[in-house]
Amino acid sequence: MRRDKQLLCEGIKLKMNDAKGFIVTCYHGMSPNVAAQFRASLFALGGDFEVAQKRILMKASQAFGYELSRSLLQGHIGVIFAKQNLLEVTKSIFHFKNEHEGILEVLSGWFEGKAYSSKEIEFFSTLSSKQELRAQFLALLESVPTQFLAVIEALLTSVGHCLENKITYREV
Repeated sequence: MRRDKQLLCEGIKLKMNDAKGFIVTCYHGMSPNVAAQFRASLFALGGDFEVAQKRILMKASQAFGYELSRSLLQGHIGVIFAKQNLLEVTKSIFHFKNEHEGILEVLSGWFEGKAYSSKEIEFFSTLSSKQELRAQFLALLESVPTQFLAVIEALLTSVGHCLENKITYREV
């Protein structure tokens, strides 16, 4: 391998080591403006999008310990590295994919020492984030006393209504 390609391979391998996970994608007809928007949205979440040559990516992933099949890598290949919040980056990818039909296709990924298929990665994008789960949990904790107070209030007001009805019916 030539020296410049060796440096590219080492660079990709270093990014793989530094990231919490990465997703291998195939992109078609992405204009520079759309690519810039996509990169900016990923960067805001701690992600990075890098275009990679198939052969260099295969060698870097093999050195990293992640086997990519040549048949999987069709078209223009890009790798998305998630350095911070892996779930949010995954959600952002699928949000972009749904917004821009036919531009981006998720091929596979690697998270926390395990390889995942595109279907599994898509499932991850549907999971609730940590903040959403916290909000749901707090809402659940808040609902119990709120409902308890509503039941107590209904009991107390129903006694008053019963007494009021008894008084009005006695007078009639």
